[in-house]
Amino acid sequence: MDLQKKQSKMEKLRAQIAVCTRCPLHKTRTNTVPGEGDLNADIMFVGEAPGRNEDLQGKPFVGRAGEVFDRLLDSIGLTRAQIYLCNILKCRPPDNRNPLPSEIRACVGSLDIQIKIVNPKIIGALGNFATTYLFEKFRMAPAKISAVAGRVIEVETPFGPKKIAPVFHPAVATYDIHKMDILLSHFQAFKQFCPAHEPYPENIL
Repeated sequence: MDLQKKQSKMEKLRAQIAVCTRCPLHKTRTNTVPGEGDLNADIMFVGEAPGRNEDLQGKPFVGRAGEVFDRLLDSIGLTRAQIYLCNILKCRPPDNRNPLPSEIRACVGSLDIQIKIVNPKIIGALGNFATTYLFEKFRMAPAKISAVAGRVIEVETPFGPKKIAPVFHPAVATYDIHKMDILLSHFQAFKQFCPAHEPYPENIL
């Protein structure tokens, strides 16, 4: 799918998300948070749900967890312009509570379309909810995120062969600063999928 076609399909999806009433969260949202980034990205990240700042701005990961996420990207030489970033839910659950199963079922059709449009090589599952959904969707054996975080797992999908890399949600580092080192370590799993950098020339003595 060429970029122009991807842009057309994503704009149509964004318009549908903006007026979605498939679950009660539409009654309490300020803005929908569909996602953003490079539609040709090799790396796609999927989080859980928008929080307060995301709901106000209509953009994913713009609160404290977003600051952590940006630092994690920077650690492997990436910017948001080089990835695609979205959440399972496109509307904020009240009081930032966990997504309900019914809300996830109502919303994941949009995520599936995003995966199909972007067609990344690897999907970073940010946190337990994203990991659980992607494992179920691609018929992988259930696993606790603590057991699979930082691993790159190959899987066959309706969108072709993909790799899934679960990592802890960036928000954990806002509660426990010691988790930052773990997240930085786990994010190394994405480095091999980063856009190639020109190698430094060797010094000739």
